[in-house]
Amino acid sequence: MDTAPQTPPQNAATRPDPEGQSQLSGNTVFKLAHRISDGVNGVRIQLAKRWKFVPQTIAYQGYGSTSLVRVLGRVLLTQKPMPGSKAEHAAQNGNQNVRGWRAFTSVPLQFTDVEITIGDVVTHVRADRGGLIDTEVSVQLEPGWHTAVLRAEGTEPVEARIRVIAPDVKFGIVSDIDDTVMVTALPRPFLALWNTFVLSERARMATPGMAVLLDRLTVEHPDAPVIYLSTGPWNAAPTLARFLTRNMYPSGALLLTDWGLTQDRWFRSGQDHKHRNLERLAKEFPDMQWLLIGDNGQHDEAIYSGFSQEHPDKVAAIAIRQLSVSESVFAGGHSEDGDHTASQVPWIYSPDGAGIAKQLTALDLL
Repeated sequence: MDTAPQTPPQNAATRPDPEGQSQLSGNTVFKLAHRISDGVNGVRIQLAKRWKFVPQTIAYQGYGSTSLVRVLGRVLLTQKPMPGSKAEHAAQNGNQNVRGWRAFTSVPLQFTDVEITIGDVVTHVRADRGGLIDTEVSVQLEPGWHTAVLRAEGTEPVEARIRVIAPDVKFGIVSDIDDTVMVTALPRPFLALWNTFVLSERARMATPGMAVLLDRLTVEHPDAPVIYLSTGPWNAAPTLARFLTRNMYPSGALLLTDWGLTQDRWFRSGQDHKHRNLERLAKEFPDMQWLLIGDNGQHDEAIYSGFSQEHPDKVAAIAIRQLSVSESVFAGGHSEDGDHTASQVPWIYSPDGAGIAKQLTALDLL
């Protein structure tokens, strides 16, 4: 087998030295916060092992070009359902109905070595402090679907689907999740907490018309990649993936983030996460034009506007799902229809997918 060069995880917060110690940047207080965080995670690991949690590698859908693919996964300690139980049967059939807080009971295994196999190419990576694997692998692949096998020590190998985009594909779709394809009312803090941590996953509602819109887009542009770019935490990735499948959204890679300390920040920036990934997509697919879909409840307008000003040739259009009047008030009075007369990129505003579809038709994108 060939050994591929490894790109370190993009969001790794620390770099372990040869003796296994974390090298941290920043002032003394910041370094202390990292050590406390690592200590707390160490206690959680010991408690999880005492409660019979087992190591598990979780694979997420990836994407890439014919020469470079992005592989995503996570290494955790999780509690498996009892053999023969109703929960095990539901997990095997993808019919889980998990309350939000349960997604946060797993414990990340930091700096775990992971072997990634794609065809005859093998590479070794190390998970970051959140257990996340986010790496690029150089490999020659034909356009279409491929499989990456992830193996972490002490876990069963798992398969990650990788979609390889042909060089001649010129149109792609980037969509936010919260309040764009799924109604979460994130601008309202207390309701957001309820939706995230208490509500069962089957009680979450799809935004009217958005599944039909994205399905129509992928039917008319069958080679277009779909990327779900959200500030949501990686803990919620399995729940979000099931939600998208259950509500008939097209398959796409999830690009999420983690809460908490980073290499040089006390808290991760959701806006920076989105901007950084948009810039990355622009470099990975330099000839691609993206349809950017979001909502006016948080910062999508500002993020998409900034990206389109920097890369007007890489944006086909920007579609914004308008929040209701009450949602807008709680969100801080966001505009219902921004002024983008000076923009080189078409802007679309509508409260649902049907309205967005109608305006995309006028732009010949549907």
